[in-house]
Formats: sequence, structure tokens, C-alpha cells
Amino acid sequence: MTDQTPVTLITGAGSGIGRASAIALADQGHRLVLVGRRRQSLEETAELVSQESLLLPADISDPTQAQHVVEDAHSAMGRLDALVHCAGLAPVLSVEQMSVAQWDAVIATNLSAGFYLSKAAWPIFTEQKSGVLVLMSSLSSRDPFPGFAAYGAAKAGVNLLGWSLAREGADRGIRVHVIAPGAVETAMFRQIATIGQYPPENTLAPDEVAQIIVQCVTGELARTSGEVIYLHKKF
Repeated sequence: MTDQTPVTLITGAGSGIGRASAIALADQGHRLVLVGRRRQSLEETAELVSQESLLLPADISDPTQAQHVVEDAHSAMGRLDALVHCAGLAPVLSVEQMSVAQWDAVIATNLSAGFYLSKAAWPIFTEQKSGVLVLMSSLSSRDPFPGFAAYGAAKAGVNLLGWSLAREGADRGIRVHVIAPGAVETAMFRQIATIGQYPPENTLAPDEVAQIIVQCVTGELARTSGEVIYLHKKF
């Protein structure tokens, strides 16, 4: 393993899209920094990947912890080429049911964490004159389920955050991609919708989303920097 081997940090790496992305990027030769709240889940992901992995349990909705994981990743691995923010929080609650604390948690995990991580990575990418940010949005940013006011609003914010960062980073060699899938067959989605309500044949597989993330990171979709890439099943 040489110092030129690319390094990607992935949040939400313990399950779902984050885990699928880790496996797919490792297959492309990337060393990985796996970030999530539960070490056990990160260890399970690390056992599935084919490249060196650094495990950093953290709550990236906390700006201090988000800053530290980026700094620790860069220090330990010697470089940081891409950051993929997959961590999410998606309670289904009406406006009447949702508390202020729950609203704040959804915004912090889905939107603010993307800013915290991007801000932490920005000077590293600027010094390298290269870097890729991939922010996970959702089809809910334009067509939310009932009870998804906070989640949909947070993801709509991610769309605009990505567009703004792409403009700021263009002359520094920084690309920013926003991916907005519809229903994905993950544990988080199955807390929202049962198989009877939303059959598996109508959902995306995490691997399908991960392949788009890989194309963003490796540059195959370089010309989509700043755009929102919507993904959904064909019916």
C-alpha cells in the first residue's frame, strides 16, 4: 500500500448505503475511513471490505466530533481524497407529533453534518487542489412522504448546500455531488414502510446507489458536480 492509494471517508458506514459504498470503493482500491455511531457495525463492515480500514465511531451531528473524524482520518491515513456522507435520521412524525428536539436532530444529522464535514475537509482538499464530496439527499427533498417535513426539508437543504459548495470549490479542484435516491431497501426504510406498503421490487438496492457514488468519487460523473442526481425504480 503506497501513500498514493486514495482514501475515502464514509459516514453511516455501518449499514445500508454506507456499507455498500464501502464495499464498492474498496473494490476500486480505496483505503477507507469508516464512521458511524456503533463500533460493532463498523467492525462488521470492515470484515466485508478488501482494503485497509480505519474505524472512527462518532456522532457527526456534533460539529466537534465531525471535525475530529476528518482531522483524525487525514492524520492517520496521510491523505483524504473523498468524503461520502451517508449517515441519516428519518423519523416519520407529523408536525403535531414532532418535538423541537426531534426536529433539531433530523436537521443536524442530515443537513448540518454535511456542512460540518465539508468545512473540515475543505482546507485539506484546497491544499491538495483536489477532493470529492458526496452528500446523500433523497427524493423526499421534492416529494416527501406525509410525516417527512423535517427529513424532506433537511434533504432540500442538502441539495442547495451541494450546489453552493460545488461553485465555491470549482476553482480549487473540489467536486461536490448530491445523490437523491427514492426508496432504498435498508433497515432505516423498513422502519418507515412495511413490505406490504412498499414491496421490495419497488425499491432500489443499496448496491445500486453505491455504484453511482463510486462513479462520482472516481470521476466518471465529474460533470455532474453541483447537480442533484435523482435515482428511482422504473415502473
